[in-house]
Amino acid sequence: MAERVLMTEPEIRRALARIAHEIVERNAGVGDLILVGIRTRGVPLARRLAEKLEELENVHPPLGELDITFYRDDLGRRALHPVVHRSEVPVDVNDRRIVLVDDVLFTGRSIRAAMDALMDFGRPRAIQLAILVDRGHRELPIRADYVGKNVPTARDEEVQVRLTETDGRDEVVIVR
Repeated sequence: MAERVLMTEPEIRRALARIAHEIVERNAGVGDLILVGIRTRGVPLARRLAEKLEELENVHPPLGELDITFYRDDLGRRALHPVVHRSEVPVDVNDRRIVLVDDVLFTGRSIRAAMDALMDFGRPRAIQLAILVDRGHRELPIRADYVGKNVPTARDEEVQVRLTETDGRDEVVIVR
């Protein structure tokens, strides 16, 4: 398998800083925002965004974590015994703005599952989407509000986001 580096650690850091600025600008601050990371790599990305937002606004937005395993429409085609983690959103989501955070946006199916999971917590005023890499190939009408990098890919390629928290290093690679 051949790998090509799409983003290095400094590029990931700069992309998250830019996304944080865009979030502040679009929402006129972070007062009623909740960041919710989609497991697995969306969670550390949400934490990093929360730190950037705190640097900009002196407010640390609440952080949540979603496990979308049972909301996926391909559950029957995946592992026979899926590993399920707890979903946590530490504050009331009703009438709040939620920023869903994930690593790669591909078909849109994971984001649809995440929105379904989030609705079990209440009725947010708005849901926005922050993605590190948008690789295209949407199957559902879903788009990101905040994108670190748009990368045109072939369907047979795989975009892998590696983060220090989960993989020991920060990089985004494309694998063929």
